[in-house]
Amino acid sequence: MSGILEIKNLSKFFDKFTAVDSVNLSVKEGEFVSILGPSGCGKTTLLRIIAGFEQESEGSIEIRGESMSGIAPENRPVNIVFQSLALFPMMNVYENVAFGLKRKKLPKNEIKELVTDMLSRVGLNGFEKKKINELSGGQKQRVAIARSLVMKPSILLLDEPLSALDRKLREHMKVELKELQKEIGTTFIYITHDQSEALVMSDRVAVMNKGALEQVDTPHNLYNNPQTAFVAGFVGDNNRFEIVNKNGDKITTKGGWELTKKDLDFTPNVMYIRPEAFILEPTNDLEDITIFDAKIMTILFDGANTKMHVKADGKDEILISLPQNAKFQSLKEGDTIKIGVANENIKCYKG
Repeated sequence: MSGILEIKNLSKFFDKFTAVDSVNLSVKEGEFVSILGPSGCGKTTLLRIIAGFEQESEGSIEIRGESMSGIAPENRPVNIVFQSLALFPMMNVYENVAFGLKRKKLPKNEIKELVTDMLSRVGLNGFEKKKINELSGGQKQRVAIARSLVMKPSILLLDEPLSALDRKLREHMKVELKELQKEIGTTFIYITHDQSEALVMSDRVAVMNKGALEQVDTPHNLYNNPQTAFVAGFVGDNNRFEIVNKNGDKITTKGGWELTKKDLDFTPNVMYIRPEAFILEPTNDLEDITIFDAKIMTILFDGANTKMHVKADGKDEILISLPQNAKFQSLKEGDTIKIGVANENIKCYKG
């Protein structure tokens, strides 16, 4: 069974520059899919092609089995929420949400029913007569989403809609957006450079780099089993080490740290280990674990997210999560501590 959106071998060229490079992606009905990547990776260009604002150079896009080739933006079963939100400041909340319905020349009583229902679903009932400048950032966000969803699009495209909000409101809106999407059931395709937004809200995340999709996976698998060095380095905090030698199960980093990595059937040149993967003061009965002594260089207090820089054998500095329990509260700079890392948490890559 094909998805509601099928992107096949899609490319976009601007003269000699490849903005989108042979992208394939299938999105199921009702999915929340985020396209995650750094600035300039091609994710917004991909969104604009789906919306019809840009034409693909190669490949195709189908929505509900229908080719979108040559279909104008206003005739596609999609709607878009821009980063700027693009609300009409001279109109009140009701008029903003009703705008598209009025352009379709629907009867007034039907417009009122649809707008009232949608405002209720996004938690803005009673806000109909408020001006846009009277709303908070989160309320404006919900008006923009309501204005798009009231048109009943097959797919809602969201182009970094939370980037202008302050951190606390952004954290709140991540939860709201996910709950709203689950309640309404519309397919969401969400563009972001913020990995936290993508991991928290999405059913699946497509990581984009230099115009191509590096990995499309669930947030859990993406975080725990990155398939490429780029994904490992981009998604979540990570320690990166250059590898200069492999001798059997022993690998040596550029800084001189030697550790064991079993079952490698290739010679890697880079290794990643997440800060939370390290075990402080491991017991000797653990299997497949590298244990080493490390000197604490710096402790970076941040509540539950506190980390410390330690120096292992050689010159490598390692960022390690510091558990907030009484056992480790007395640690200080200059102390030496025994640390372990399990074989499965050492991620190695070539290229």
